[in-house]
Amino acid sequence: MRSTTAPDGALLPTRLVGAPAPGEPIPSHYRWCFGCGTEHPTGLHMQITAGVGLRVIGNFTVTEHHQGAPGLAHGGLLSAAIDEVLGSLNWLLGEPVVTASLSMHFLRPVPVGSVLHIEAEVTGVVRRKVYTSAVGRLADASGDIAASASALFVQVPIEHFMKFGNKEQVELAIADRAGGGPAWRTGGHDVEFNP
Repeated sequence: MRSTTAPDGALLPTRLVGAPAPGEPIPSHYRWCFGCGTEHPTGLHMQITAGVGLRVIGNFTVTEHHQGAPGLAHGGLLSAAIDEVLGSLNWLLGEPVVTASLSMHFLRPVPVGSVLHIEAEVTGVVRRKVYTSAVGRLADASGDIAASASALFVQVPIEHFMKFGNKEQVELAIADRAGGGPAWRTGGHDVEFNP
């Protein structure tokens, strides 16, 4: 099992020049993404904002479509929401990533109709490995912590998506980007590619 805790010697990189500024929205990297896509008909439609330093803030509104037990959010969907916020940290670093390991801790139920306010940060980077953590609080008067997580992401080249992605979807993403759709901008490269 891969550790999601940054090892001794992990560094905190500088924020990418040109990354969304604190308070600016983090754009969807792919409009049909289940987590952040605006065009996914049954997606989570996450709203994520850049924070200070290597932090982001996301909000997940729990609807009746996200139930596990009656009236409560499904744990897997809460995991997906937190994974989406953690993954969006990489807009601040500039390289596309994939989730290698995600560790979740559920501390209390999240009712339908509530908003989970998720704060995430990069805790360290070692070569291509990006270590992150997050806390999800109920966005009500209680502000109770409902879940916490840590994750390990691995930076991958754009070719990763071309090699492993569904060819039709990758071509759709490329056409969407050529038409002005959202893009993942890679740090230090001239490549813009959506997903």
